Amino acid sequence: MEPVDALLEIASLLERERASRYRAKAFRQAAATFEDLPEDVRNDPTRLRAARGIGESTFAVIRQAQEGRIPEYLVELRGEVEPERVSELRGRLRGDLHAHTDWSDGTTSIEVMAAAARAQGHEYQAITDHSPRLRVARGLSAERLREQMPLVRAQSGDGFTLLAGIEVDILEDGSLDQDDDLLRGLDIVVASVHSKLRMDARPMTARMIAAVSHPRVNVLGHCTGRLVQGDRGTRPPSAFDAAAVFAACAENGVAVEINSRPERQDPPEELIAIALEAGCLFSIDSDAHAPGQLSLLDYGAERAERAGVPASRIVTTWGLSRLLAWAE
Repeated sequence: MEPVDALLEIASLLERERASRYRAKAFRQAAATFEDLPEDVRNDPTRLRAARGIGESTFAVIRQAQEGRIPEYLVELRGEVEPERVSELRGRLRGDLHAHTDWSDGTTSIEVMAAAARAQGHEYQAITDHSPRLRVARGLSAERLREQMPLVRAQSGDGFTLLAGIEVDILEDGSLDQDDDLLRGLDIVVASVHSKLRMDARPMTARMIAAVSHPRVNVLGHCTGRLVQGDRGTRPPSAFDAAAVFAACAENGVAVEINSRPERQDPPEELIAIALEAGCLFSIDSDAHAPGQLSLLDYGAERAERAGVPASRIVTTWGLSRLLAWAE
């Protein structure tokens, strides 16, 4: 096994498990450092270990790979992280409409996320960094988003399309946290509630209905905002009239996101059932903040399959042309 491949696979597996971003970053940095080293340094253990960006753990992985072995740490992670089964529905997914880069609160560049999506076999991937109001996540101003859009689209080619998008905040009055003219120029708009999650049910319902009624919204992101596990702790779901919100989604052709992050499991099964009854479309998305998290689609697909969501109503099983026609 090549050392760089081993280091990057370890980074991806750590990202998938939502481990400390610094641990995953250390393995990505070591891979970049190793690639840039002269061959004589790569093959000299003393000089290799002394190289800036190569630590004790990454050095051990490199040396074991150089010895023709699969590194022990990689074997351990594969056993802990890789799913026991992959749902049939997972194989039908063509892409992902929700992912972040280091332009907001993701860990890597547009180029690295595009390469990871290609490696997943995606036909398309949307980059949906946050909007300005979410300052803690370095949300993109209108100027930064305009700057980002051509850089995103420049990564398309050879049967793969990187879509320019946004995860736009749904503000307290139901308006969207970005200029309408700019939203019209994007390929995908995911609208999500990130603030005032404990609003009373009636105003929260009105807030969400106003957002999904906006002509440029394509996907309602992680609709309850709940957290059920993980380092961030737990958070109860927001209260709203699910039947009314999902009826508005169905009326406006807005897909309800099945968020694949295990700490969210959003929407809960009972809300997926209500959305199914309302006639909603769905989008199975990773909400990836690092390349290795794109594979979290496994979890979302398994939840959707278990809930009985037909593949035909999942927009991320559609080919690019049909998807873009729906998203216009």
